[in-house]
Amino acid sequence: MTKKIAILGASGYTGAELVRLISTHPDMEITALTGERKAGLPMAQVFPFLRHLDLPDLCRIEDVDFAGIDLAFCALPHATSQAVIKDLPRDLKIVDLSADFRLRDPAAYEQWYGKPHAAPELQREAVYGLTEFYREQIRAARLVAGTGCNAATGQYILRPLIEAGVIDLDRIILDLKCGVSGAGRALKENLLHAELSEGTQAYAVGGTHRHLGEFDQEFSALAGRPVHIQFTPHLVPLNRGILATAWLDGEAARLHEVLQARYCAESMICVLPFGTTPSTHDVRGSNFVHIGVVGDRVPGRALVVAALDNLCKGSSGQAIQNANLMLGLDEAAGLMGAPLFP
Repeated sequence: MTKKIAILGASGYTGAELVRLISTHPDMEITALTGERKAGLPMAQVFPFLRHLDLPDLCRIEDVDFAGIDLAFCALPHATSQAVIKDLPRDLKIVDLSADFRLRDPAAYEQWYGKPHAAPELQREAVYGLTEFYREQIRAARLVAGTGCNAATGQYILRPLIEAGVIDLDRIILDLKCGVSGAGRALKENLLHAELSEGTQAYAVGGTHRHLGEFDQEFSALAGRPVHIQFTPHLVPLNRGILATAWLDGEAARLHEVLQARYCAESMICVLPFGTTPSTHDVRGSNFVHIGVVGDRVPGRALVVAALDNLCKGSSGQAIQNANLMLGLDEAAGLMGAPLFP
């Protein structure tokens, strides 16, 4: 039976990506699209690349009739999501793409986001949406919190290695390059073409990036003790894509063996042959993750490199993967399309 879907916040990049992916999903039908500032407009006017689709016009959230809707994707800004979701019907399944429900500890949320959480009871209910590691909890969940795109990339590298105890937990350095769509669709001066193109810059340096809250939460729980990695993201003039490089103390061949064993049964994660590294070109527009391991010239050190598409596997594709599980559908439905190249 086809599942009825609402997308709240469909006028942003992640909302548009959800529409793009669901348009070829065999078991989902979009029945409501919201966009507060774009209410009343057809999606074809907001996103001309979607004009071939028969879609409902954008409306306000309060105008959506949730009766008969099986699941809502919430692609709203941080802080807005928690205020909206707490007033939605309790029997509605929800996948939230914002940061509002990623951190389980209300104090940690306040630390990283600068204000108390407005729906702490939902914060406790939410399941963290890193699909390959929370699959069974997601299957039974009503509310799933999508991960940060940077946080997902780093975790695909590091979680199996931390769990297997094959790296020095006090010497983890993660360098990450992210495409500009990760900053959202709102107009920002530093994201203008003239100011962004032909340049690269580090941002949120010195341990201030909010995704560190996710790293702290997830890695410390895995290790059974505090784990605080060094993490620096860089904004690069790409529309979409993330490339993350981790510098680690550990035997490279062993790290490759652990990652290969952990992901060999995962249809969307590919561990490359030893000594091979991925490019963002390899995964653009897809729900795949490519991971490569290379030995360093210094014995006992290794580099692990991962690439994913921040809008797809890092956000909207991951959200659909989780929704498939929540709705009892094939987990890969609508998500096995080949990457875009060149």
